[in-house]
Amino acid sequence: MRRQWEEAHTVTEELVEGPPSRRANATLTACPNGNHLWCIGGEFFSDDGKAYFYNDVFRYSPDKDEWRKFVSPTCPGPRSAHSVVATPAGGGKLFLFGGEFSSLYQNNFHHYRDFWCFDVATHSWERLETKVRPSARSGHRQVMAMWKHYIVLFGGFYDPGYKTNYLNDTWLFDTQEYKWRQIEFRETDRKPSPRSGFSFLPTADGILLHGSGYCKEYAKGKRPMGVMLDDTWFLRMSLDTNTEGKTSDPLTLKWEKRKKSATAYAPSLRSGCTMTIWSSKGMGILFGGVTDEDTDEESLQSTFWNDLYGYLLAGNGRWQSLTLKQPKKRGGSSKKKGVAPTPAPNKYHGGSDEDSDPEAEDVPKSANATVKTPPTVLDVDPEDPNSSAPMPRYNTMLAVLRNTLYIYGGIFERGSREYTLDDFYSLQLDKLDRYTCLKHSGVVIPVEEESSSDEDGEDEDGSDDDDDDDSEGTEERDPPTVTADATDGQAAENEVESINGQTQEDKDDLRVKATEFLGVASKDTERSAEDIISTPLPGETLAMFYARSREYWTQKAHNMSDNRGKLLRRDGFSLSEERYAAYKPILEEVEKILAEAGLDDEEIKMGTARDVAGGVGQSRNRR
Repeated sequence: MRRQWEEAHTVTEELVEGPPSRRANATLTACPNGNHLWCIGGEFFSDDGKAYFYNDVFRYSPDKDEWRKFVSPTCPGPRSAHSVVATPAGGGKLFLFGGEFSSLYQNNFHHYRDFWCFDVATHSWERLETKVRPSARSGHRQVMAMWKHYIVLFGGFYDPGYKTNYLNDTWLFDTQEYKWRQIEFRETDRKPSPRSGFSFLPTADGILLHGSGYCKEYAKGKRPMGVMLDDTWFLRMSLDTNTEGKTSDPLTLKWEKRKKSATAYAPSLRSGCTMTIWSSKGMGILFGGVTDEDTDEESLQSTFWNDLYGYLLAGNGRWQSLTLKQPKKRGGSSKKKGVAPTPAPNKYHGGSDEDSDPEAEDVPKSANATVKTPPTVLDVDPEDPNSSAPMPRYNTMLAVLRNTLYIYGGIFERGSREYTLDDFYSLQLDKLDRYTCLKHSGVVIPVEEESSSDEDGEDEDGSDDDDDDDSEGTEERDPPTVTADATDGQAAENEVESINGQTQEDKDDLRVKATEFLGVASKDTERSAEDIISTPLPGETLAMFYARSREYWTQKAHNMSDNRGKLLRRDGFSLSEERYAAYKPILEEVEKILAEAGLDDEEIKMGTARDVAGGVGQSRNRR
């Protein structure tokens, strides 16, 4: 029995090359009693619509610049968007809660509510079972923080399939008694609104919550609107001690809203920015993020950031800009060419990326984001520290070890494509001289080019047959050809039937239907929001169509049956698959018409993305 137990709990250690494989929404945590970084879990969405979730554990040693992987038979299941906190007690422990998991083709989705403890000394996992515990949720960054011997949990989100529910409950876990309990506040007490993706930092007097989060507003008859948050709250905590030196119960907790800092160094409104604690200076470090301007139903302007800010936690809090220090000039002044100042964000503009490296394995995205780019910088002074900064991104994994900031990965978008980055940087915060790239990214993002195809006489040659080979409309599997449900009342549907195009008459009829579809689809004012959501568009794969309309089909399946959970999501996917199959012949004919008009595959996709950029199919990472 002892031998079997040892075999079941044996932890293997392996020296690996470089950081973990490309992934997003993992956790990067500074070791509580050593000079190491711990990276746990994460997710990766490939360009063919497959979802990969991880449960591996990596340790980075800066002194040796090496990564080691630890495999345990008792480790938690694969997940992303979970939360991890560290404590030096008991030789060093990491506590992990929640997260999310999706099957390979995203037709099954699961939120976790399990709670785990990782022993830093033995590299072993233990699942902590309690009768009372928080509900299942994800957070996409930290929803937990450590204060004394208490773990504080706040907010996050839960997605049952047709609507994302945001939370604002507060929980405490006592690491001495190993018990969860929910903190109940009075209705009149002020507290943060429901959200996810915020920053949660421990201080001597409590926990700081900086908005930098995200939530959705749902109004009946209107499309869901994403809301970026930039408010700052402080959860003041205190332990009352009686005359005998024993702590009394209950623990006092109170939410206090901090006034917005009047300093000009405060970061602009954004979501997806990551914040970590610089303990020796009592400062929170914020990096990157994305600002979405979702002002209408036809466009989504996104600005990505790579700037660095510090937030002094003491008192009422104060922001300060952490700009890199320029090196002292030797001798006379030298003229620098084309150097961009650090505080100004690098902005990129979505363009054609058909020629990207096939190894880039970019992740498909259900909504299009049009982003801006600065003029091309031809000459950059290599001695300028700003040139060493990582490219703009959001959802970065961030950690401070002693006085060094470490930045790993993140997400960047160009046009309708989403790139999961895998580069690794460090920065000496006490020096702020320049970033050090510990590992360059293997992701190739195409360089923005000025669109001049209309001026090159390409319209004279209407044949774009070569572009058909580059089309991204190929699914992992072709959906079965079935008849669409005619009860939804789409103006463009016209009782669509499966057409194989075997005769010239069938081909002519298909061309007529495709032309009618184009005419209706171009009149957005005559189409309801339900029509736009439930109708596939030219250039969309089945995975893209389901990703942006998942909530609609799940709700429709919910109204048709009593199934719940996995069965409900399966029913919703089947409905979307039927609709896509019914429209597929017409969409293929529409793409031929657009190609004959001189549009290439990328322009067709960009037009499709403009139709869905109203928020319904917005990036899942914004949650």
